[in-house]
Amino acid sequence: MSIKPRLFSTVQCLRHENPLGLPRSGAPPQLPRMQRGLPTKRPLPSVRKTIAVSSAKGGVGKSTIAVNLALAFARLGHRTGILDTDIFGPSIPTLLSLNGQEPRLSGNNQLLPIVNYGVKSMSMGYLVGEDKPVVWRGLMVMKALQQLLWEVEWGGLDILVMDLPPGTGDTQLTITQQVVLDGAIVVSTPQDIALRDAVKGVEMMRKVDVPLLGMVQNMSVFICPKCNHSTHIFGSEGVAHACSKHDVPFLGDIPLHASICDDADRGKPTVVAEPASGRAQAFMAIAERIAKDVKL
Repeated sequence: MSIKPRLFSTVQCLRHENPLGLPRSGAPPQLPRMQRGLPTKRPLPSVRKTIAVSSAKGGVGKSTIAVNLALAFARLGHRTGILDTDIFGPSIPTLLSLNGQEPRLSGNNQLLPIVNYGVKSMSMGYLVGEDKPVVWRGLMVMKALQQLLWEVEWGGLDILVMDLPPGTGDTQLTITQQVVLDGAIVVSTPQDIALRDAVKGVEMMRKVDVPLLGMVQNMSVFICPKCNHSTHIFGSEGVAHACSKHDVPFLGDIPLHASICDDADRGKPTVVAEPASGRAQAFMAIAERIAKDVKL
């Protein structure tokens, strides 16, 4: 006996056309027709500025940086949201201590974001169980992504941070070809094996005509909490050198610190957990620079 997956309380069966199971009455019009073989880019409704945080390499702390930047924008007084576009491995519900929450529907059958720490958020993680895998083929994944992009009622944002999944595949291509992005940030650690993929992410953004706001070097230096000795575990200035070589702005360093990991794991990121710390100030400085670059 097979059990059909149930992703939303209002759905009886799932189809490729509607993998999130949203009611169809009053749904927005379909995406514009393909023109010259490519979709037409358009801004997300009621969102002033949209930036993408990418890594092209998993395990470099991209989602932690994305959520801390979103919280930093909020602390700067901007109406902020974060969209988790990783269908298979969503992290935002955990990072914002929102696991187990389910979004409601608006009167227009749009998903309503879930709010914590003053930041609106939407993620596939809210629509499936915390421990439930998403075992879908490409068509279902792309349809779910379309619904996350175009069927969320953000209610007016100054800036939306998109947390992209690792890589340079279908999800990244869909977003960069369909959404007007005001810029992209590429996250990497200093070691060469991560930088090789990060550079691929940089070149992808250039190929799809997305402005590059710059690169962030994560886990740049470890400072011993007992003796204050600094150690460059993953090398030093690797991202800065890559930025110089590929003509990309260098946005700043985020240190390797146990508290950043602990804060993320307990769902209270560093910017709100330890706002006066040097670690939080590093996030704030990067957010201030990005806000200036995109003219918030």
